[in-house]
Amino acid sequence: MTKETAREDHVDRLRAQWARELPDLDTEAMAILGRAYRLSNLVRPSIEATFAGFGLDRGEFDVIATLRRSGPPYRLTPTELYTLLMISSGGLTHRLDRLEKAGLVRREKSPHDGRSFLVGLTEEGQKRAEEAFRLDMASERKFLAGLDGEDRKELARLLRKLILSAEKEIAASFVSPSEAR
Repeated sequence: MTKETAREDHVDRLRAQWARELPDLDTEAMAILGRAYRLSNLVRPSIEATFAGFGLDRGEFDVIATLRRSGPPYRLTPTELYTLLMISSGGLTHRLDRLEKAGLVRREKSPHDGRSFLVGLTEEGQKRAEEAFRLDMASERKFLAGLDGEDRKELARLLRKLILSAEKEIAASFVSPSEAR
């Protein structure tokens, strides 16, 4: 056992308490998902502070980052945006209103359908998305300092495998309204 594995973390302590209180319960899922949740909670304040430094909250950054990574001309339909962001159309409208007031996005009439519009990233929106993302990646890289390159690759591989499995499980458990009848 290495020095790193000999140290206890927050999740180890929680599992030990549950093992004492409910010794028949398997808490292995907590060893993985509990750590993922804990890690997310630990790094979230740093990520949110990075975006706040650019006058953005996490949701607003997600919108301009989605537009920026879509490639030129950095425009998407609202449906494409809320689908990619996995939010409601109402939640997107609220974010777009704030981003438009800040001069980071603009709503443009669709050249293909006069009844709909596209959301486009302004030059300032492109600049802010890029700068915020670069600083965020530099900040997040610091959290990985405890892992060498091979550890990072292996962890990324395992997390990808876990996410694909979870997505498959969720998709399999979803019952469409037509199937429910």
